Amino acid sequence: MLELLTDPAAWASLLTLALLEIVLGVDNVIFLSIVSSRLPAHQQAKARRIGLMLALAGRIILLFALSWIIGLTAPFFEIFALEVSWRDIILAVGGLFLIFKATTEIHGMLEGGAGDHGKPGAAVFASVLVQIFLLDLVFSLDSVLTAIGMAEHIEIMVAAVVIAIGVMLWAAEPMSAFVEKHPTVKMLALSFLLLIGVALIADALEFHIPRGFLYFGIAFATGVEVLNLLVRRRTAKSTSDPS
Repeated sequence: MLELLTDPAAWASLLTLALLEIVLGVDNVIFLSIVSSRLPAHQQAKARRIGLMLALAGRIILLFALSWIIGLTAPFFEIFALEVSWRDIILAVGGLFLIFKATTEIHGMLEGGAGDHGKPGAAVFASVLVQIFLLDLVFSLDSVLTAIGMAEHIEIMVAAVVIAIGVMLWAAEPMSAFVEKHPTVKMLALSFLLLIGVALIADALEFHIPRGFLYFGIAFATGVEVLNLLVRRRTAKSTSDPS
């Protein structure tokens, strides 16, 4: 352990892996914001904090189960010349759930049924935590496998995960508030979830979509939406101030 503290390569590995975990966690924070918004207002922040702490525990458990994780990539049956592993099944189920969740939320926004998240009974607190935990395990699978491939020491992997979750805890509240304040941003975030769900299913079917393409598309669409928000704010300001 002391050798790692004085090893520049270990610090470089930690920094690289932490940044990667943070980037991979962006979709997680978006999902967290969407799911927790279905709770009454006074429970939303608590659900996000507990959900992220559960996510941290789940990722650390996965990291310490290295042999089991690696074994998940081994095919255990074949269908139409496609070798299927437990990792493929987990990714496919997670992708389908993301598509279902994003589609139902978009339908609720379009039909006017998405405004009931502040009412008691709009969502069960425990079920929201379960959704957050299970989907984080799906998101974690690829990031944990990436960590295993990039770092040699479990201490570096755990430290990178802790740093990433800490950043997500800091970003969850302002991001959630921003998404809820701007319906068009929420629609864009839901579209991102659809895109990520499709990517997970594609990975399960062995059609890997480079994550760089996905994140470039997300960054470009976000940049366009930021410009739209600035234009709307300027238009509203000029309308309210005729002088």
